[in-house]
Amino acid sequence: MTLVAVVTAVVTEYLIEKLLNKPVTIKDWSAVVTGMLLAYNLPPEVPLWIPIIGSVFAIAIVKQAFGGLGFNPVNPALAARALLLASWPIHVTVFNTPPRGGTLSGIDIITSATPLNVMKQSLQVLKNVDAYSIDKVNKASEAIIQLHASYGNLFWGKVGGCIGETSAFLLLLGAAFLLYRHIIGWHIPLSYIATVAVLTWIFGGSNGLFSGDPTFHVLAGGLILGAFFMATDMVTSPLTPKACIWFGIGCGVITTVIRLIGGYPEGVSYSILLMNLVTPLLNRLRPKAFGERK
Repeated sequence: MTLVAVVTAVVTEYLIEKLLNKPVTIKDWSAVVTGMLLAYNLPPEVPLWIPIIGSVFAIAIVKQAFGGLGFNPVNPALAARALLLASWPIHVTVFNTPPRGGTLSGIDIITSATPLNVMKQSLQVLKNVDAYSIDKVNKASEAIIQLHASYGNLFWGKVGGCIGETSAFLLLLGAAFLLYRHIIGWHIPLSYIATVAVLTWIFGGSNGLFSGDPTFHVLAGGLILGAFFMATDMVTSPLTPKACIWFGIGCGVITTVIRLIGGYPEGVSYSILLMNLVTPLLNRLRPKAFGERK
């Protein structure tokens, strides 16, 4: 599936640039990165026409229609995922095959019950115990306990989810390489992850304030993938360190709001897309030049 997404992205970019008599830029690898990131935001069993449509949309509409690399206002891969999620939500959110060795703490993954989904549904029950049966409240409590004890599964990838959501260990290895080579900076990932951790610790529990589980929210879902590999996109992220920190904080706030009270269990993609639109404003938060007047 990843290969299909990458090949489609590269071919689409090549054909459009040829048709428009523009220099062919497929050797800059940006189309490859777009295809890979799109694939990492999809379930492994998704029908192959899904990444094909997503890659064509990402390259043709989000990237080339705005002038090519450097002119796209939002991350092409995330915009494509948003389109696919809005158009074919079942295909994009249902995971048909549990990981080898069983599901996470016995949780059935077949119906899109990723760890974040289970956490969100269980917290809704525990915060409104009077509206549910005792049996359902007990099951929700048991699910929360099991999720809190499953950090190892989240870290090593023994969970259901999109390709890029299921192994924090491998993602952190890749992130360490990018940081070591100075391909990305630390400002956005650190401020993004720290914001999610603090806010979910304060507001993410069922026993009042400061009863949430920040470790779970950092390891689960697409936070690590988004913070290190998508929010740091050079084209759609701010230019200055100060602006990057505010960008990360904004992503963290939106992600937490969607996770805790929104309609979806995960909010990484939408948070980054929304903050991409704020990037031009954040770029104005630059140091005043010596002698410059307000």
